[in-house]
Amino acid sequence: SGSSDPYCVVKVDNEVVARTATVWKSLNPFWGEEYTLRLPHGFRSLAVYVLDEDTIGQDDVIGKVSLSHQQISAEPRGIDSWLSLVPVDPDKEVQGEIHLELWVPEQGHPRVLHCHLIEARDLAPRDLSGTSDPFARVSCCGHTLETAVIKKTRFPHWDKVLEFELAEGELGEAVLSVELWDWDIVGKNDFLGRVEFPLDTIRTGPTKGWFQLLPFPSTTKDHGGQLGALRLAVRLVEDRVLPPPHYQPLIQLLTEPILCPGQPTDGTALAILEEVTSRESRQDVATKLVKIFLGQGLAVPLLDYLTTRELARTTDPNTLFRSNSLASKSVEQFMKVVGLPYLHEVLKPVVNRIFEEKKYVELDPGKMELSHSRRRHPRRRISFKGSVSEARVRESSLELLKGYLGNIVDAIVGSVEKCPLLMRVAFKQLRRRVEERFPSAQHEEVRYFSISGFLFLRFFAPAILTPKLFSLRDQHADPRTSRTLLLLAK
Repeated sequence: SGSSDPYCVVKVDNEVVARTATVWKSLNPFWGEEYTLRLPHGFRSLAVYVLDEDTIGQDDVIGKVSLSHQQISAEPRGIDSWLSLVPVDPDKEVQGEIHLELWVPEQGHPRVLHCHLIEARDLAPRDLSGTSDPFARVSCCGHTLETAVIKKTRFPHWDKVLEFELAEGELGEAVLSVELWDWDIVGKNDFLGRVEFPLDTIRTGPTKGWFQLLPFPSTTKDHGGQLGALRLAVRLVEDRVLPPPHYQPLIQLLTEPILCPGQPTDGTALAILEEVTSRESRQDVATKLVKIFLGQGLAVPLLDYLTTRELARTTDPNTLFRSNSLASKSVEQFMKVVGLPYLHEVLKPVVNRIFEEKKYVELDPGKMELSHSRRRHPRRRISFKGSVSEARVRESSLELLKGYLGNIVDAIVGSVEKCPLLMRVAFKQLRRRVEERFPSAQHEEVRYFSISGFLFLRFFAPAILTPKLFSLRDQHADPRTSRTLLLLAK
């Protein structure tokens, strides 16, 4: 069809940790999905694979982006850029570890290197069965020996000692190479990984332990973006979490203006935090503030404090809460935390219906596919440059949109009793503050706009636009449904 059905798989050290939804029939997919992964301190790499989903047969791998621990940690503010996809070479897609013991006895002539291959674990599956048939190939000083093949396993156990005679002077720059392969009865064997040991490191004493399998040295060429590019935002945060009492002074400092409201507000920790927070970090700060104050049972007073300060700075009521200030972001985050079950109860039935019906909806004449209406009426060919068909499409689209929108508005209006008490109290307080700030009759509607700006523009409308990001659906919408949702959200 000239397009793909792309999705992404996220791997940390070759272990799959996340999978995005599939975006159907698109070469320019948008996912907008965010994952918080808790990783061990010693992780080595993060990789994102882009695949094309096929209903029949195996999914096709389009390419991947791989970032090392060093690359990510070198950017404290995070990586946020377009990164070219590179081809996926099976010989580079290795995983797992091998358990080895190497030693050279001090006595004896000639000297003999003993390589004890004990076992391996978590090898890459190379066969359709989801397993492999691994064997080890060990090379040293021009000689190669192999172990037996262990069938259908990713956790082989050999317990085999291979011996190599070392000529005089061969303990210098020589290297012991251990390669693992998947044996195939037909075709060539598949590479599973390798490790190398300079012989001069073994001479100083026995070497024993689990060793990470590595790919062959990279020969991947820069394909100049031929496979496409992936926009990624990755940030590594290394937190050390202390016992709760350690945070009490900080919590006391933050909650002080709430618990002692009579004091001047400009010098408080919250006021200073509001001033110094950058636009990029405002979302993070708002998220953490809301969580802290919810934990203290002070979320509503926090929102009252922040919105009151913003009201004091606002002279034109038409611009009220329109910027992404700390107050606006905090109210937005508060609604997501407190109101998500409520959002699901209100919107899920109609959103599910839109996804299932897949109706064609379009109001823009420049984007109308007039063949849709002609297919339904093959005998009614109109020769007036599609003007009648345009009218028909517009009429049916308006009817569908009004029907869906009526259901959504009815569900919202009829859900007052289901709306979480905390949200209702917060908005009641907000309305009162707006009335105090703009008391004149000409500003009577501002008290309603201030609430609807949050409730509709930052809560219901975004959830209708992208249901996947609010967990209303498991998958992203197909292009037709996505267009319907966009028109409804507008």
